[in-house]
Amino acid sequence: MSFPSTQFATSRRMGIYEPNPQISMWGQSFISDSSPNTGISTIVEADAKLDNRSEGTSDGTLGTPTKFEQEANKPNDKVSRRLAQNREAARKSRLRKKAYVQQLESSRMKLTQLEQELERARQQGVYIGGHLGDSSHLALPGSVSSGVAAFEMEYGHWVEEQNRLTCELRTALQAHVSDFELRILVDSSMSHYDNLFRMKTIAAKSDVFYLMSGMWKTPAERFFLWIGGFRPSELLKVLSPQLDPLTEQQSFDVCNLQQSSQQAEDALSQGMEKLQHTLAETLVSKSLINLGAADYMGQLATAVEKLEALADHLRQQTLHQMYRILTIRQAARGLLALDDYFQRLRALSSLWAARPREPA
Repeated sequence: MSFPSTQFATSRRMGIYEPNPQISMWGQSFISDSSPNTGISTIVEADAKLDNRSEGTSDGTLGTPTKFEQEANKPNDKVSRRLAQNREAARKSRLRKKAYVQQLESSRMKLTQLEQELERARQQGVYIGGHLGDSSHLALPGSVSSGVAAFEMEYGHWVEEQNRLTCELRTALQAHVSDFELRILVDSSMSHYDNLFRMKTIAAKSDVFYLMSGMWKTPAERFFLWIGGFRPSELLKVLSPQLDPLTEQQSFDVCNLQQSSQQAEDALSQGMEKLQHTLAETLVSKSLINLGAADYMGQLATAVEKLEALADHLRQQTLHQMYRILTIRQAARGLLALDDYFQRLRALSSLWAARPREPA
């Protein structure tokens, strides 16, 4: 069978000759079956050109990517690191969000529990002596005001939460987490102490004498009690061994803070002594009857409440001043030292209560 030469020319323009084994076989069939005037030389020439193109591709002249393509195909280390950092930041963000949601849920459950306990106390006939904000209220012996009952339950929850935060902070320091993660935990601990001062402010409005007496603390803690709490100067003594090494500027700032705290403590102690002296003189004289017991007790409660508020303000400001002076890791170690101090006082109270006693 023969084909006109014009048919081969048309077929070549249509791209029949591709570097494919099947097409090569077809080409051989065309050569064997064609007549001499079918344009064999044209077909051989086309095959040679295709072979040259194939060799060029294998040598890399046509198939080799350009320099820019090679650069584009190379893995970009900077982009890879950035993507890894973004993934890690997103993971940490999800963990923080989960912890925050859990904290909110825990706070909601504690609030519900507190409301239930208060409702049970009301149903059991607990004496409600006035309301929050009535500083003239003095609870009768054996009675419990609503503010005192609420504070005792809140303080119990506060201690539990403090233990949890301390464990998280200690684990983070041992794991050498980043300063960013550590700062989140330190800020949470500082906010937790601020919450304690807020709770005490509310409780003082209900019964300031109960708060000042320290009945909500363990016996060993009450032994070191100063106007309803710890001395800021004692706080600095506890923290100082845990803060080394300090820079020269840090040492100077801590020294100034200790001196100013001591001066403020002395002033408040003098005010407390003067108040106690005035009360003693009033009780042994007839002026209490002339003044009116209710009015005088209201004035006394207000004066004591102001002293306690000033003492708590001094404690709170000392904590925050230390936080500003120290690095984040020094602050974390200081908070752990402070909590360990209170934990040991509570443990001392437990040992004292469980001590062997001689039979009466």
